[in-house]
Amino acid sequence: MTAQDRPRADGEAYPNGPAAAPGGLLDLLRVAAVVLDSDGRIALWSPEAERLIGYSAAEALGRNAVRLLVDRENRRRAVELFERVRAGLMWAGVVPVRHKDGSALRVEFRTMGLRDSRGDAYALGLAADERTVRQLETDLALSGFLVEQSPVGLAVFDTDLCWVLANPALREMNGLGRQELRGRRLREVLPEVDARAIESAMLHVLETGQPVLDHQTVGRTPADPEHEHAWSESYYRLEDPRGRVLGIAVSVIDVSRRHRAASEVAEARERLALIAEAGVRIGTTLDLRQTAQELADVAVPRLADLAAVDVLDAVVRREPVARVRPDGSARFRALAVAAGYPTDAVHAADPVGEIARYDPSRMITQCVRDARPIFLPRVSDADLRRIARNEAARAVLRKEGVHSYLAAPLIARGSVLGTLSLHRTVNDRPFDEQDLTLACELATRAALCIDNARLYARERDAALTLQRSLLSQQPRDLDGLEVASRYLPAVSAAGGDWFDVLPLKDGKVALVVGDVMGKGIHAAAIMGQLRTATRAFAQLDLAPAELLRHLDDITTALGESIATCLYAVCDPRTGRCRLSTAGHLPPVLARPGARPELLDMPSGAPLGVGGVPFAAAECELSPGTLLALFTDGLVEKRHQSIDVGLRTLLELLDHQQGPLERTCDRVLAALHGAPDDDVALLLARLREHRPHHSPNPPSAL
Repeated sequence: MTAQDRPRADGEAYPNGPAAAPGGLLDLLRVAAVVLDSDGRIALWSPEAERLIGYSAAEALGRNAVRLLVDRENRRRAVELFERVRAGLMWAGVVPVRHKDGSALRVEFRTMGLRDSRGDAYALGLAADERTVRQLETDLALSGFLVEQSPVGLAVFDTDLCWVLANPALREMNGLGRQELRGRRLREVLPEVDARAIESAMLHVLETGQPVLDHQTVGRTPADPEHEHAWSESYYRLEDPRGRVLGIAVSVIDVSRRHRAASEVAEARERLALIAEAGVRIGTTLDLRQTAQELADVAVPRLADLAAVDVLDAVVRREPVARVRPDGSARFRALAVAAGYPTDAVHAADPVGEIARYDPSRMITQCVRDARPIFLPRVSDADLRRIARNEAARAVLRKEGVHSYLAAPLIARGSVLGTLSLHRTVNDRPFDEQDLTLACELATRAALCIDNARLYARERDAALTLQRSLLSQQPRDLDGLEVASRYLPAVSAAGGDWFDVLPLKDGKVALVVGDVMGKGIHAAAIMGQLRTATRAFAQLDLAPAELLRHLDDITTALGESIATCLYAVCDPRTGRCRLSTAGHLPPVLARPGARPELLDMPSGAPLGVGGVPFAAAECELSPGTLLALFTDGLVEKRHQSIDVGLRTLLELLDHQQGPLERTCDRVLAALHGAPDDDVALLLARLREHRPHHSPNPPSAL
């Protein structure tokens, strides 16, 4: 908006003509005009003269000015002065004048001689009250001194937002001279500040008259082009006494120190918040790769624009290998990469999951070898060659603007596990010492989580190896009975689930499934002892309830151990099946032409409770009948009722056709992908070609 666009104050009657708007200064002085003819009589008397001296035009015109206005003792000097002025002298000074009310009034005059077209001489006097003149002079002088000597930057802009005035303090802040500023727009002389925001605030003040206080601006000026400064600005509209808008006045204070202090406090709070967030987000699972990805995700974009987590390959393979090889190189495996914005720089990082061998000159090799962080506030081309994995990656990092880099070692329990690499690209601020401290803190916290995942994985591998060595081999088909089984360890930890198929005397077969409560090696060891005891007791041809009683005694003797177990003895010749359970889920019975059902049988107490009798049940297996034994990990999920899993299992076993191996795969695919608990599934189906003979009718369940 320019001056032509805004409403005009009073007096702007001819904006495009020769007449200019009246100035406020003359209004303040209230200048009176008096013209004397050659005889010293008053020929012209202005309204301001009437207001200043008290005589009306009718009272003053035609009268001798000296007699009317000057006391007797001063008349001679006044006549002499009049003669000199009429002769052409221009004079200025203070003359005591007699007011109409008789009081003495000191008036400052500016006098000059005039000639009309006939050559007659006149004297023109311009007069103002001396006190008003002195006060105005004092005000102007003081305002000038205040502007020039003020340590606060002061400026005036016209209504077109062009510089009119800038005091020395402001010129020093900007590093520009008076002539470089006058008549120019802000954006022309200070391109490194937000001129749009500043001029927007100015226009608001021009249009509304409402001042804007403490407007914050951050930028650079020619006075200090290397560092950012912060300024607090206040804007108010300048108006003359008639209300005419003259422009905008601005006061500027350099608040860089305060701004930096506030920024440092904010950054400290941000660092503390990031550390707190890291404590929540990193290590949510015991999965090595997920933990590394959580670390990378926390680091961007609040600390870095690009983050990569690389660990020594020996850590992934859980081998106690030295940090670097004898030749100084190291084998890494990239576990995570994260970027705070879409960028090709992610492709310059090592592909996640792949193994890379780096020579001693690489930055991350140096980081793990020395167990010390690498800190490069400014990255050179030579540095990029040591950061990037190859020349192509270096070109990508250079193109994406990587200008600052740091690498923090992942150290836990005295062992160096790998590195956290951080890059800045779009964030133009280089890494500083506080960033390095924060990165090392994040790396330390994450390293403990990574090491916990590594140690847990090692323990899980040991437990799983022990458990698999103790589990029954894939059961073979028995005479008259088709069997199939599956075992699926939990993602979090191997437990104590087991199953077994035991050939007995007279062609009978024992089917066993059990679950030791707990996880890890201890649960696997207890499972191994119970499985061995079950196999031994089974050879004694004990009834299911009696066998469970002996297992209960053994479990109680093992200490604080609890297990559930289902033991069934099937006779493929007769189809008779006797079962007993110790706190275990009942099996599913799927007869040809009927809907699958859970057998209704007494559950019994878990093994290890001690002193609780076990009951038995019987059922008849007709040719083609399927019996499904399973542990609760198959049907129970963390956020789902077990009834939902049981109903799903019954639906999956309805109208089961084809090989049992295919049925096992279908059940596991539908119920579990990554189970929270171990899963054991054992299916047994009576062959249809076997003759059916049952000397004693089975109990109806």
